[in-house]
Amino acid sequence: MTIQSDVYTIILLTIVLSVAIILISKKIQKTDPLEKPRGIILPVLVGVEMVHRNVTSNVGKETADKLTPYIIVLWVYIFLCNIAGLFGLASPTANLSVTLLLAFITWVLIQITEFKYSGVKAWFHAFLEPLPVMLPMNIIGKFSTMASMSLRLFGNILCGGIMMQLIYSATQALSNKIAGALFKTENVFNFVAPVIAPLLHAYFDVFAGFIQTLVFCTLTMVLIGNDMPEEIKKF
Repeated sequence: MTIQSDVYTIILLTIVLSVAIILISKKIQKTDPLEKPRGIILPVLVGVEMVHRNVTSNVGKETADKLTPYIIVLWVYIFLCNIAGLFGLASPTANLSVTLLLAFITWVLIQITEFKYSGVKAWFHAFLEPLPVMLPMNIIGKFSTMASMSLRLFGNILCGGIMMQLIYSATQALSNKIAGALFKTENVFNFVAPVIAPLLHAYFDVFAGFIQTLVFCTLTMVLIGNDMPEEIKKF
């Protein structure tokens, strides 16, 4: 059985994130709450506060206190997976199995929210609305969120990786052409890539990776919030 290279990247990212979370947590515990935060503590606290405020605006403060840790981990994990190609690693989010699992977790949270605030009877009755004949379409619609979220993230990251591979192939061919014209030699080092690739990496990996992370996390918060009563979200 062949193990996909994505598995090694996932294990590495999990270890790195686990160690980072433990170290930062210990550092926060030792920090005096009356002193101004410094070093790594400052950006961590600012980031947590921003995410918590965003989650609160969608689901209310009570639910936000429980949901924010998941959204933060989701933010960091997906973004690191998206930019893994910058470090010569296989991007896990370019694997449909990974994005489908992430979307499945979000989908489960949505169903739990529906059960909690609508009830089991209303959840099953929704499949027959507005008419029983709509049952097949409603079943498809119930799972379409999971499919669309996973495919959107997977497709964008995969396409970005393919584009960079094509760019490196093109710059290698151009390098060979230039070397052949000037020095009568071929199959040289890809010296054109360092000139062109960094800017394209900034777009396809960093910018696109950030946007796709933002979209996935925002959809998670919004879709969960949509199934909550307005009076609950105000507290």
